[in-house]
Amino acid sequence: MRTIYLECAMGAAGDMLMSALSELLDPAARQEFFETMNHLGLPGVQVTRRDAESCGIRGTRVEVTVHGQEEHSEDVDLHTHAAHTHDHTHCHGEEHVHGHMHPGEEAAHSHHHHHHASPADIRALVEKMNVPAPVRQDVLAVYDLIAQAEAHAHGCPVEQIHFHEVGTMDAVADITGVCLLMHMLAPQQVLASPVHAGSGHVRCAHGVLPVPAPATAWLLQGIPWYGGSVQGELCTPTGAALLKHFVTRFGPMPPFCAEKIGYGMGTKDFGAANCVRAFLGQAEGEPLPKIVQLCCNLDDMTGEAIGFCTQVLLDAGALDVFSTPIQMKKNRPAVLLTCLCREDKADEMAGLLLRHTTTLGVRRTLCERYMLEREAITVDTEYGPVRAKRARGWGVDRIKAEYDDAARVARQKGVPLRQVQQEVEKSAAK
Repeated sequence: MRTIYLECAMGAAGDMLMSALSELLDPAARQEFFETMNHLGLPGVQVTRRDAESCGIRGTRVEVTVHGQEEHSEDVDLHTHAAHTHDHTHCHGEEHVHGHMHPGEEAAHSHHHHHHASPADIRALVEKMNVPAPVRQDVLAVYDLIAQAEAHAHGCPVEQIHFHEVGTMDAVADITGVCLLMHMLAPQQVLASPVHAGSGHVRCAHGVLPVPAPATAWLLQGIPWYGGSVQGELCTPTGAALLKHFVTRFGPMPPFCAEKIGYGMGTKDFGAANCVRAFLGQAEGEPLPKIVQLCCNLDDMTGEAIGFCTQVLLDAGALDVFSTPIQMKKNRPAVLLTCLCREDKADEMAGLLLRHTTTLGVRRTLCERYMLEREAITVDTEYGPVRAKRARGWGVDRIKAEYDDAARVARQKGVPLRQVQQEVEKSAAK
């Protein structure tokens, strides 16, 4: 199963997730991603990919600036009641998120003025962005989670929430970037490690709050997380909301066949590699899908009758039906008829076997099977469009023309069937 696994040993934030996921793209797709991000229609927003390093590990840092300025966050040491900063104070690329009930209230911040936006403002902004509809839906769903968290933390209705930091253009870009990358990478599932939330305190628009801050803690409900010894906010509300929206299961990495690995770097020096690590590949340790195999021995049926029963089973939803020549008692040549079906269809298929064959009994075996993920596609070739089937997984990625289409084209063009099949494979590879 095509899987993304997110290692959140140093927390999660929108820009770090975006940075890690962007490294999983092929170079051409990565260029397309950044071109899209810089044409979202967000006023003054510039999204730039930069090489970065932490503890000797190289990775990517996606820098989002608005009119040339970048957001900064402040961790707080209560012993000195001062901001705990480093050469680069911007650790996770986004401010802490807070909602409030007073639209006129200004956010206190040591760097620059913040735009305040309501949920309706965010929706209007997102709906104008030039991204696929599923991406817009994901962005709005993430913002809905954040709004619910803020409403709960501040005890007010969702519609009265006004975002201080997360409502600014840079945070919209962070969230949109992650949602767009998930759309482009198209994993069948997203898994993640337990989340390191950090410890200590963080300075935000409403003052100094404990880590994880109330909105983050609310979003992390149902998600395994821990504080650890690192002083600082490692998991932001935006990061928590993105994880909550996309991740289907949290826990240790299952046996995994990784095809690509991405490193999304932060900028603060915690003495440990400050990054989110993303793995793309096949989670081969997942429980294998199960099917039922039904068999019976037949030594007194004609080929026509067996063929009729085979079609009845296929029409009723059998996954496959096949016959095998065998030798039975009294040296009689016979047929082993086998039907493969889903577990919920087993009783129905067994009944059909008993009804349409001469057998007195049907053997049942529960099987696990290794499968490639299949997808129906259309390939443009020099002969015109040809339907094909793409199979992926377990290190395999291959495309095969659908026989009916390939045969039709071969007849129309007067060329060998194999030539059409080879053209489909060649065109698909391009």
